[in-house]
Amino acid sequence: MSVSNQPGGEPATQLGAVRVDPEDDAAAEAARQAAASREAADTVMQAFGGVRGMVDMTLPGLVFIVTYNITHQVSAAAWAALGLSGLFVVARLAKRETVQHAFSGVFGVAIGAWIAMKTGKAEDFYLPGLLWNVGYCIAFAVSALVRWPLIGVMLGPVTGEMFTWRRQNPGRLAAYVKATWAWVVIMGIKPVILFPLYFTHNVNLLGWLKVALGIPPMLLAMYVTWQILLKAPPPIKAQLDEEPEEQPAGADRP
Repeated sequence: MSVSNQPGGEPATQLGAVRVDPEDDAAAEAARQAAASREAADTVMQAFGGVRGMVDMTLPGLVFIVTYNITHQVSAAAWAALGLSGLFVVARLAKRETVQHAFSGVFGVAIGAWIAMKTGKAEDFYLPGLLWNVGYCIAFAVSALVRWPLIGVMLGPVTGEMFTWRRQNPGRLAAYVKATWAWVVIMGIKPVILFPLYFTHNVNLLGWLKVALGIPPMLLAMYVTWQILLKAPPPIKAQLDEEPEEQPAGADRP
């Protein structure tokens, strides 16, 4: 505490520092952590279509195996699955929602249905999905090895950081690499289990396990990604090029 004289000669007391309540600091930090947690969770859910997107990609397979067990006809089961995928797209269009994940589901179901009807083998309905899983894991592994992790590529536009994590935020890059490897390991479980079943021609076991392994591994991978991002540095927002300022009316022009 210091004392100085006012112009009138009266002493004035000045506080050298302002006391900060530790409880306020703790509350502010807790609020910041909660906000970061919500942002990380929302980012991951939004990038991967959320539960609705996973349902759109899983239910057609369930409808296929159920219909096949009832009718014992590959074509009927294939058309039932394809019809459900089409309904998902129509429903999203009617609600003006994003159709990215619904369209990807229709595309995969259409290829599987076409192959199954051509060969007459019900297990071939699941072949494109199995090949997609293998290619998916390979692409994720390669992206992590070359330091362009696909999790960062997918989440960057959602968080507004775009690719600032690549050179300006090494801690964020490390987190994205780690999360990408987590997806490789977790999602790699599906083809390891299902591909051997495909070659046994056990359609029922293959179909039911394909459905059972649809949502849980993805939810686990999303949860692990969320936990990794909670400990990562915050994103650095990408700066868009500013538009040149308009010249005021009446200003001299060269």
